[in-house]
Amino acid sequence: MHLDWTALGKVAVVSFGATVALVAVFALGVLGLSQVAAARERGAGAGVSLAQAGVCFVACAAVVVYGIYLIVPQFH
Repeated sequence: MHLDWTALGKVAVVSFGATVALVAVFALGVLGLSQVAAARERGAGAGVSLAQAGVCFVACAAVVVYGIYLIVPQFH
């Protein structure tokens, strides 16, 4: 059995990078939601923070759906 260690390393690096990026985008979404709550307590507008949170969560959902698409062969 022959393993292509270079290809395995590339897959590991890309997987790690994608995971870190997804967690960072989700964290930005949570930060946006916390800013919405803080703005509401102050009585200020929270439109930009709410839009930031929405975009971040939609991006996370898109990545998850794409991953499921890649895994399930019936979708191809």
